Amino acid sequence: MILEDQYFLGYRSAEHDRLRAQAEDFRSEAAWLFDQVGPLDGKHVVELGVGPRGCLDELARRVGPTGSVIGVERDAESVELARKFVVDRTLDNVEVRHGDARATGLPGDSFDFVTERLILHNVPRPEEIVTEAVRLARPGGWVAFHEGDRVGQVCDPPAESWTRLMEVSQRYADLNKINLFVGRRMPGLLRRAGLVDVQVRPVVYIDHEPGHERRMVLADFAENLRDRLIASELITREEFDELHTALSSHLADPGTSVISHLYVQAWGRKPE
Repeated sequence: MILEDQYFLGYRSAEHDRLRAQAEDFRSEAAWLFDQVGPLDGKHVVELGVGPRGCLDELARRVGPTGSVIGVERDAESVELARKFVVDRTLDNVEVRHGDARATGLPGDSFDFVTERLILHNVPRPEEIVTEAVRLARPGGWVAFHEGDRVGQVCDPPAESWTRLMEVSQRYADLNKINLFVGRRMPGLLRRAGLVDVQVRPVVYIDHEPGHERRMVLADFAENLRDRLIASELITREEFDELHTALSSHLADPGTSVISHLYVQAWGRKPE
C-alpha cells in the first residue's frame, strides 16, 4: 500500500502531544544551532514544518519586536494548534501559514534565516524541501536543518519486539520512498543546493533512566503507523498488538537502556 506523499508519523492527537514535548526536550539543541548563525535581532526568519509548535517561541525571542517569524505547516490541524500557541504565548512577531514546505509561495531571496527540524526523514523527496529553503534565503543568509538518521538506534538488552517493529516500519518507509537515514546526507544536500561554509554537528542520546519520553519513541512511532502497517499487510493486527505491548513493557523496564537514532545538525550560508 503506497500512500502519496504520506508523512511518516501521521497526525494523531497523541503525535501532536509528543511533538510539543519534543520541542521542550530539544530546546537547548535548537538554541545551540541558532547560535551558530549569529544574532537574529531584527531579522526575518522562516521555519518550515512547525507542526503544533516547532521553535516559534525561541525564534520570536531572538528576532525581537523589529523582526518577524513565519512558520509554515502542511497539516491543517497542526496549523490551528500552532496559531493557538502563538496567541497563548503572545508572539506578536510570528505568523503561521498553511502551506507545503516544498513550495511555500513565499518570496525567494527574502529571508535572513530559514530552518526546519525533523521533517526530511519523515517524507519522500527531501531534497525538494532543501531546495525551497535555499530559495527562500537571501544572498548571505543562513539555512539550518536538524535531521534524523536511524543508524545506531538500539536498546539494551535487545528485544525481539524492538527488532520486528523496526523491521516493519523500515519496510513501510521503503515502500513509500521515505529515507529514514537522510541525516547522513545533510551536508551533501546543502552543498548541492548551493550553500557554502557548510558545517555539521552530530547529536545522540543514551536514555538509561525510566520515565523519559524519548525512551518510548519507537513504541510511539509504531503506534502512529499501526493502521497503515496493517493495511499494507506488513503485519497482522494481532501480531502488532502483541509486539507493541511487549515493547512498551521492555522500554519501561529500569534495566533497559535506549540509544537514540543519530540527529544531525547541518547549516550553511547562501553565497552573496
